[in-house]
Amino acid sequence: RFVAVFTGKANCPDYAKAELLADYLQANLPDFRVHKITQHPDKWEQWLHDICEMNGWEHRQSPIIWRELLDRGGKGLLLGGVNDFLEYAQQYYGITSMMLSEEMLDIAEENLQAHIEIEKEEEEIKSLIKPLQIWITSASTPICYQLIPLLANGEVFGMTTEISIHLLDSEQFKEALCGIVMEAEDMAFPLLRSVSEHTEIEEAFIQADVIIVLDDVLLNHEVQSLENCIREVSEICQVYAPLIEKNAKSEVKVISSGKTFINLKAMLIMTYGPAIKPENIIAIATSLESAAKGMLARKLNMNAAGVKDVIVWGNITGCNYIDLSHAKLYRYDCAIWGPANFSRPLLKMIYDSDWIHSEFLSAQSSLSSRACRYVGILPAHAIATVLRYWYHGSPPGEIVSAGVLTEGQFCIPEGIVFSMPVRFQNGNWEVMTELEINATTQEVLGDSAHELIQEKLVALKEMKEMHPYGADKITS
Repeated sequence: RFVAVFTGKANCPDYAKAELLADYLQANLPDFRVHKITQHPDKWEQWLHDICEMNGWEHRQSPIIWRELLDRGGKGLLLGGVNDFLEYAQQYYGITSMMLSEEMLDIAEENLQAHIEIEKEEEEIKSLIKPLQIWITSASTPICYQLIPLLANGEVFGMTTEISIHLLDSEQFKEALCGIVMEAEDMAFPLLRSVSEHTEIEEAFIQADVIIVLDDVLLNHEVQSLENCIREVSEICQVYAPLIEKNAKSEVKVISSGKTFINLKAMLIMTYGPAIKPENIIAIATSLESAAKGMLARKLNMNAAGVKDVIVWGNITGCNYIDLSHAKLYRYDCAIWGPANFSRPLLKMIYDSDWIHSEFLSAQSSLSSRACRYVGILPAHAIATVLRYWYHGSPPGEIVSAGVLTEGQFCIPEGIVFSMPVRFQNGNWEVMTELEINATTQEVLGDSAHELIQEKLVALKEMKEMHPYGADKITS
């Protein structure tokens, strides 16, 4: 029995010619069998080099054709290229190919398109078989406990995407992690391939697709100074960032959340991990955004789900500004009604303007502190929501607040992580620079930017003390 292997570039006319002749021989000779392998043109040279090196062959062109001799216990017998195969077919079977050059080119183009489609289908199948690897740091916290069901129920990554969750924390929390693992397994989520606990930092973030950083520091100025808090944040990020660079996938998405220094954590991970793409690191502002929407909804006696486009600017767990100038109300019970997509400007619907300028504005600092005190449900929901938007896109036209690296948008200084209005599309995000902001808002943004710059300078000072010869990279 003759088994011939035909391999070539998917768009190679010579491969098309040899393939057609081989198909004819297989159809007319009972003992002639063909096995075809096409390679994308971009991958062909490396593939050819590897297969020739493995078998000790000398061949430099497409296609390469060999005869399998596995039934005889030996390696394949190289036949050569298209001309060698045509000569072989003529000599042994008295058959040759009369295909014209134009036909060869047409078939080669069809082969390339078919190859691309097959590769796409295979990638989709692999994505279903190979679960997303999700790592959560400080996984003994209540936020993680509430987050796992949201990630595993299929609404975040899709109802056909399996996930594996890795819980990372220090050795002292090993027992708590084991308890979370057992509970998660007992819930028997169909899409949760596995959940595991990790206390060895060296094995952190291996093959990670998503990393959720929940680490916090103690904000009690009677116990430690601001400088000491920032030093602690910096030390955490100095450990995590190189491990993310080393162990995680190149397109890993990093979420900075928690109760303290969310913006600074994101910025320091970018600093200590320059190989991590800055656009793949986001600080979560959605908890504060949701708290503001809840306060507004209670004032208006409506469901908070109908309050949209509230913007959180600045330092999410510090000096920030909640902007209502673009906010809208949907399904609000008032004199004017419309379809589901009909909205009303929020500021025009709150007739008690004094409440906005007094009670709401004065409550902004308490909103920030309250959002930081939430034990799990709201922060977990905020993380899950942002991840869902990141993977599947945010609602069309809707504003989402997120802490991202500044590039001079809205006259905000470059090089800090600042909460701004963004939209998510096609696995990416973009700042909504088309939004107009007034002079008052611009002034408030300057104050928030100043605080973040000061945090960055303190981190730089601490880094200089710890690594006097490596601190210059944080200034970029």
